Amino acid sequence: MTKYDVISMGSAVVDAFVYPHFKEINNKIQLVVGEKIRLENINFTVGGGGTNSATCLSKLGFKVGLLTKLGLGYNAKIILRELEKNKIDFLGKQGKEHTGYSIILGTDKGNRTILTFKGTSDDLKFSEIMLKKLNTKWFYFTSMGGESFKSQKKIVAFARKKGIKIGYNPSSFHTSRGPEYLKEKFNHTDFLSLNKEEAGMLAKNGNVFKWLHKLGPKIVCITDGPNKGYVYDGSFLYTYTPNKIKVVDPTGAGDAFGSSFVAGLHRFGDVEDAIKVALANSESLIQKPGAHNGLLNWNEIMNVLKRKRFKIEKKMI
Repeated sequence: MTKYDVISMGSAVVDAFVYPHFKEINNKIQLVVGEKIRLENINFTVGGGGTNSATCLSKLGFKVGLLTKLGLGYNAKIILRELEKNKIDFLGKQGKEHTGYSIILGTDKGNRTILTFKGTSDDLKFSEIMLKKLNTKWFYFTSMGGESFKSQKKIVAFARKKGIKIGYNPSSFHTSRGPEYLKEKFNHTDFLSLNKEEAGMLAKNGNVFKWLHKLGPKIVCITDGPNKGYVYDGSFLYTYTPNKIKVVDPTGAGDAFGSSFVAGLHRFGDVEDAIKVALANSESLIQKPGAHNGLLNWNEIMNVLKRKRFKIEKKMI
């Protein structure tokens, strides 16, 4: 039986990046109704939180499986071909529904708006999962809805019995429903990664890090794009400052940061080193277009850590 380092459980979609970059005004893209917009280019890649995190971890040298659901059409073939190329085992199910699809609209300020159809990614029933294949040290969960969300909750119970660690990166779709909605996952999460907006949806007034930690996660990470981010392990608060770099495409940055953090934590067992690994990989990713193109392998990560400084402050709170 194959022994995995990490099994990623999340969506698998085909991403369509459309150009030109739309003009961004006051954090909004405005399109005129009835207007026909001529595109300069369109680029198709594989994306989704499940494939993004799995690809990141596989490139870092981990034995990785992907637990998700695909359809039977051409888009599913594209995803399966990409998984095979990246040495990722497909551990999910193929159904008759449509495979997920996303359209990414970039702006002239380096931001993007994503129109996403989750398709079969949200329809993985627990009865369709072969538990005997889930022989792993870590699960890494990204956002899933519908039947797949219910299956993730049952996988949490399975992981608890087997002593498997869990990393979790939910989306605003779930955090907007409040902590009670996610408490079954949070109670057994070893690493929780949220952005600033998502954290604000969950935390009450007071110390946001301690409040989130009390929900159950052993380590809580709050990211904020190019601004300072925070990691709290129950004793120490780590404040990190991302390096100033030119952003080409931020798509997949959160997936790269969270899964790379788990990789660093698994290899080093140290929070500060895990932050450095996460920063190195996510900063590399956003300098190239697409959710996978800029990802580094482990030797490249180590070279970055040797030659680049990362500003991280540590204090007890």
